Amino acid sequence: MLSRLRKLGARAALAGALVLSASTAALAQGTLRIGMTASDIPLTTGQTDNGGEGMRFMGYTVYDGLINWDLSSAELASDLVPGLATSWGVDATDKTKWTFKLRPGVKFHDGSDFTADAVVWNLDKLLKADAPQYDPRQSAQGKTRIPAVASYRVVDPLTVEITTKAPDATLPYQIAWIMMSSPAQWEKLGKSWDAFAKQPSGTGPWKLTLFAPRERAEMVPFKEYWDANRVPKLDKLVLIPLPEANARTAALRSGQVDWIEAPAPDSVASLKSAGFTVVTNAYPHNWTWHLSRVEGSPWNDIRVRKAANLAIDRDGLKELLGGLAIPAKGFMPPGHQWFGHPTFDVKYDPDAAKKLLAEAGYSPAKPLKLKVAISASGSGQMQPLPMNEFVQQNLADVGIQVDYEVVEWNTLINIWRAGAKADISRGVSAINYSYFIQDPFTGFIRHLQCNFAPPNGTNWGYYCDPAMDKLFDQVRNTFDKTEQTKVLEKIHEKYVDDALFIMITHDVNPRAMSPKVKGFVQAQNWFQDFSKITMATAGR
Repeated sequence: MLSRLRKLGARAALAGALVLSASTAALAQGTLRIGMTASDIPLTTGQTDNGGEGMRFMGYTVYDGLINWDLSSAELASDLVPGLATSWGVDATDKTKWTFKLRPGVKFHDGSDFTADAVVWNLDKLLKADAPQYDPRQSAQGKTRIPAVASYRVVDPLTVEITTKAPDATLPYQIAWIMMSSPAQWEKLGKSWDAFAKQPSGTGPWKLTLFAPRERAEMVPFKEYWDANRVPKLDKLVLIPLPEANARTAALRSGQVDWIEAPAPDSVASLKSAGFTVVTNAYPHNWTWHLSRVEGSPWNDIRVRKAANLAIDRDGLKELLGGLAIPAKGFMPPGHQWFGHPTFDVKYDPDAAKKLLAEAGYSPAKPLKLKVAISASGSGQMQPLPMNEFVQQNLADVGIQVDYEVVEWNTLINIWRAGAKADISRGVSAINYSYFIQDPFTGFIRHLQCNFAPPNGTNWGYYCDPAMDKLFDQVRNTFDKTEQTKVLEKIHEKYVDDALFIMITHDVNPRAMSPKVKGFVQAQNWFQDFSKITMATAGR
């Protein structure tokens, strides 16, 4: 099955490369062409799909949020910064009420004004099913990002009030996921999101000028962007879907693209020797198996969960990846400020794994048989086919027999949103998913809170533990960052000690690029800023 998927991916990638090759001659200097891991252009209407990569290339390029991420430093961990809101704060006497002061003078790409009415309109498109502008596709991407929101209203043209269902100190992190589309452009295009997809209008530093599904997207600078420091220096940014790692690498070598996400690990040394730049940096991302906890799931036995964690040779996996990984010691990377002091040591110990499995009634002679959903490529998925083959062999050695259900990345996202009980999940007991672990809500709460089981959220496995929910409530009610960190340490300790995920590795966000690419700063973030980049006129 895996080999067949590789062949299909390679054929699709080759077709994309041929289309790309035919147009290469027309590209002017100052154009940056990027080979994405996604198999399609991310949704262009505002709340983009294709996971973190979609937000990277079609979220924080064409659009802004009220709150953005600081992407200016490679040395410092990213934090939230003002975006379309210049400030925000919670009411001192009512911790459910937040006030957002909006940036004056901001224009959408179509020339219309960004105002408080536009903010309410954009929240309605996600949350209000009877609103004329409600969009099921965008709602599927954005609604679960902002579960704290109860209501919202215009206070004045540059002030919005958002009320949460209960006190929730994580609201700013949630709001940072919500991108603002132009109500005027939607009206102008006949109130059609399909038409809007071809001619989108946001407030971001880039304007989309060409949208060809599964082929390419092109953007040019928005010269009137509100932050003069982030007006792009390039003439054009081009996105090309190239889901197969070797096809991406070949496209870079041949000069068909200037930049690729996630190069094939075995190509890194030769790319460097050929003069290409390979950039890596620590960033908040883990590569896990999310486990089903529905009735009858074998993962309900902590001995099985711990055994699987002990069966994986993470150093060997790092070697397979050409060193481009950080072996997991928990859900968060070693040394993280929320790591705490868990007692379960996540390491490679196959003898201990076999002992635990024997206690649970399994062995290599009588294996536990599982089916796991994985993708063939995708945002943050690293190299999912060879990595999962490696894990499959490790688990087989101790008495866990795994069969894979291999699907396209967007299909895997749909399975993740639907939950382990849904028909679309095809009876799998785990899902291989890479997680954005940059903030308390997105990194912890959304995965395991009881009432975030689908369709209310992304607790895919239907895990429910009142003790964990109590810790989550403490996070929401702790507005002091130092005190909040102490609670987050306890949460991470429980994640690890209860072996709530199969914790495999952490990515280092590798990307390879032509030496002509200048000025890129790789932030410690899933998202990146393309505004400072230029293309040298001389070089390879």
